[in-house]
Amino acid sequence: MPADDEGSDIHCRLDELLEARGMTLTELSKQVGVSLVNLSVLKNDRARAIRFSTLTAICDALDCQVSDLLVTGRASSRSADQELFKPAKRPPRNLDF
Repeated sequence: MPADDEGSDIHCRLDELLEARGMTLTELSKQVGVSLVNLSVLKNDRARAIRFSTLTAICDALDCQVSDLLVTGRASSRSADQELFKPAKRPPRNLDF
């Protein structure tokens, strides 16, 4: 656990990803089953923890990777036309059991 309470150097790019996809926080909330309040806390970099299941649901809804959503350092201001905001190219899932 960090020694100080000033927060971490992890920044959530939820605003940028939502804007790039033309989605609202309300739409995302309904799609992933997370309250607007909790998504707002995450969006504003006030979250102290996030469940893997929530992180997975958000990334699935936004068609992105965790590294697109959470970045280290606040100096990571990239423009919306960069590769970060394009939907992730995932390999097709093999559903044969």
